[in-house]
Amino acid sequence: MADIPKQILAEKENIEAALNNLKEAIERKEKSVVELAAIGTFLHNIYSGIENILKQVLKTKNIEISKTETWHKDLLNRSVSSGIISEGLSDELYEYLTFRHFFVHGYGFMIEEAPLFDLAGRIPEIWLQFMSSVERHYKVL
Repeated sequence: MADIPKQILAEKENIEAALNNLKEAIERKEKSVVELAAIGTFLHNIYSGIENILKQVLKTKNIEISKTETWHKDLLNRSVSSGIISEGLSDELYEYLTFRHFFVHGYGFMIEEAPLFDLAGRIPEIWLQFMSSVERHYKVL
């Protein structure tokens, strides 16, 4: 169990690097399909890191998530029922889960700019809310 906070800290560092890269991509004047795909990649990276943190926190509570077809949604639901995150935060994260699904199974050139920028604009605040929730479980963060 001592390694779990270390793993969470590593995820936190990676997510913060992805947030910095996301900011840089958003600030570029040209927004071709390449920049949009990069923004999508960073959002995907950030959400995947959030899922990894949730899995680690649940692991410390001896709660396993079975790799079923719905495990991503189950992870959010279990995190709410375990008191790790609020239902409101789960609802916001669910939007990133649905984007992640589209991003993994779709094509980069199909990304729509307006919804992408909405998600990108909100993720820094959601990240702060998320880390505040996780820090209740780990004072070392």
